[in-house]
Amino acid sequence: MNYTTKEIAEITQSQIIGDKNLQIHHIAFDSRNIYSTLKTAFIAINTHKNSGEKYIPQAIEKGIKVIISENFYSEYDGITWIIVENSVKFLQDLAHYHIENHSIKTIGITGSNGKTIVKEWLYQCLWNEFPTVKSPKSFNSQIGLPISLLQTSEKHQVGIFEVGISKPQEMKTLEEIFSPKIGILTHIGTAHSSNFENELQLIKEKLILFKNSEIIIYNGDNEQVCKEIKTQYSDKKLISFGLKTHNDVKIICNYNDRNQEILVQYFSEKLSFPANQRDEATLTNALAVICILKEFGFTNEKIVEKINNLKAVEMRLESVNGVRNNLIINDSFNLDLDSLIIAYQFINQYNRDEKTLILSDIFDVKNDDVSLYHKVAEITNQQNFKQIFLVGNQISRFQEKFNAKTYTFSTTKELLESQQLNSIENQLILLKGARIFEFEKIKSHLELQKHDTVLEINLNAILHNINVHKSLLKPETKMCAMVKAYSYGLGGYEIAEFLQHHHIDYLGVAYADEGVDLRKNGITTPILVMNPEQGSYDVIIDYNLEPEIYSLRVLELFANQLQLKGIQQKYPIHIKVETGMHRLGFKEHEIDELVENLKKYNVKVASIFSHLSSADVPEEDDYTMEQIHTFQRVSSKISEALGYQPIRHILNTAGITYYSDYQFEMVRIGIGMVGISANPEVKKQLQSAVTFKTVISQISEVKQGESIGYNRKYKAEKDTRIATIPVGYADGIPRLIGNKKGFVGIHNQKVSIVGNICMDMLMVDLQNIKAKEGDEVIIFNGNPTLEEFSGYCQTIPYEVLTSISRRVKRIYIKD
Repeated sequence: MNYTTKEIAEITQSQIIGDKNLQIHHIAFDSRNIYSTLKTAFIAINTHKNSGEKYIPQAIEKGIKVIISENFYSEYDGITWIIVENSVKFLQDLAHYHIENHSIKTIGITGSNGKTIVKEWLYQCLWNEFPTVKSPKSFNSQIGLPISLLQTSEKHQVGIFEVGISKPQEMKTLEEIFSPKIGILTHIGTAHSSNFENELQLIKEKLILFKNSEIIIYNGDNEQVCKEIKTQYSDKKLISFGLKTHNDVKIICNYNDRNQEILVQYFSEKLSFPANQRDEATLTNALAVICILKEFGFTNEKIVEKINNLKAVEMRLESVNGVRNNLIINDSFNLDLDSLIIAYQFINQYNRDEKTLILSDIFDVKNDDVSLYHKVAEITNQQNFKQIFLVGNQISRFQEKFNAKTYTFSTTKELLESQQLNSIENQLILLKGARIFEFEKIKSHLELQKHDTVLEINLNAILHNINVHKSLLKPETKMCAMVKAYSYGLGGYEIAEFLQHHHIDYLGVAYADEGVDLRKNGITTPILVMNPEQGSYDVIIDYNLEPEIYSLRVLELFANQLQLKGIQQKYPIHIKVETGMHRLGFKEHEIDELVENLKKYNVKVASIFSHLSSADVPEEDDYTMEQIHTFQRVSSKISEALGYQPIRHILNTAGITYYSDYQFEMVRIGIGMVGISANPEVKKQLQSAVTFKTVISQISEVKQGESIGYNRKYKAEKDTRIATIPVGYADGIPRLIGNKKGFVGIHNQKVSIVGNICMDMLMVDLQNIKAKEGDEVIIFNGNPTLEEFSGYCQTIPYEVLTSISRRVKRIYIKD
């Protein structure tokens, strides 16, 4: 989009306060995901669940100059306001005007299942033939559709947009916003049908979208759909697709025969293509794509080429290898009758003789319980499951309707605590549950031991630890989370994504490539690069990263690169001041020259900062205070000379706990997120956020005098039991803690490491502990703690965490 603030106000009949000539190219609706403030307005969307207006301060803090809101807040200077009666309607009105004033061939997709798959496959087929725009993700609602439509620009020739509803009267509003030239109706089923009287009402509501369409392509396998669409739209071009023989576009061979290609009949023409996925849902969606490609004039040869090149769309159903040679099919994200059928079709692709089903109560459907669960039992009995676990009070009432051996549980927790899942071996296990039952916990339980050695990160503990440190600060003080070095070994974007969701103000990385990786994984929070190498300036600018500037040479080089790349706006940089660490930074006598150069270059100082060398050492309090006073003096001098106040920060994790009076505008947290603190009182409040654990591979009886491990460095002092653990120096366990210098935990007791540590294994002396093979082993955090383990290694927790190999699987836990 490309409008002035005045034009937007006129289009939507809204009031404008401020500059009427500002250019707006983007509208942001989530303050957490503002990537650039350039020509961007923030809309505060008010719904019955939440008010977007409470996020206006965050948007303004990020540099937004135009706010679209139902209310005006006079306390903000320099902000242009567009005052609207209803924020959602404003968005819809603007989107309608925008799409109507673009000459673009539009495709609107609605239905109960398959909308996103068809949209993504069409985009894969069309984008390199025509400039094409599509709905991001599943943006198809009263808010999502307008946001999608506003992405359209003059360059686009084709637009593919999803349209979704959950209750009556919604489609009328959406059709008034968007009238697609080509309409696609995918499968109609029971998903989101609970607010409709019956299937016919749902069909009629969906069909409203096609009121002004020229062509309607629809799944004709549903008789009511066929009848209704022909009654309402007999004057339009209608094309039906599906698996039944009466459709215009259909499959005319046995699609379950894996030795044949898929043979499709399009009216009187025939075309064939190979297909690895032969479930009904996949093939039906492919037919919808073929119909559109035909309408766009593609030859049969070109269509076959496009179909063969389709890539799988990442949906929610997944398969993972499980413990005890089980295969887990996880579809625990949504549940209705139709998606259950699709899941059953999916598992038939696997050559497993024995299958187990874990199924929950079904919500969000109109059917009464008796008819619904009778139908569920009927289709389930056809799958020949060996055993079935029913979870939920409603479905459990119909236990006797299922032919297989069936167990019932009120909750997922009750099922897990029963231990019955631990007896399943060599089976396919289908998890099919409504979101409320949190079947992902079952998945974690079943797949966890696939990786014997794991680093388990508790995201809730990280958030708790951040909040403990925030409690020592003023509410307005910002926080920069240090995620350098793979987030201290905990993981890159996984940690950053969690922190971004919880509104962290800044992320800190060591090198540009770490920041680039975060950007590529969808992180939009401002990122400070602490060690910007000269060769990385291009990617820093390309990925909107913010470099530390620590010398006049670096400042000049970066400013020249900005000029070479034609950057017009003031680019954010961070000035590092040397206060006593003697590592990097501007010295006090260089400040006058620094300010002169800052004024002539196209940069803006986002922050001024320094490092405390000894904030965690109480004996060095005088030196720390000297550093703080130097920083205070130098940063004030820079701010006064610039004529504006950048963010200032010098406190690290230890500094937050001991020197919170000097928090300035921002602090930096690192190891404190993990649960480490030099302050004993703060340490008591923190939670351990990371656990390194594995299992016992084998237990051996060893006689007194027998040697253990390489080079015979350790010999048993008496008859004992030795456990072999599948973790070694390639996983980050230093060799120096072998031979009784280090310990691990088994059954909450410390046992000593004996023998030399191997690349992939180590051995421990079990003494009298009644452990068995497969039992859990805690490398750290429990008994021993991370701090204790660091002591064995003669180092600090930072080094221990960052030394853990990437081959150790990180598992993220969030309650």
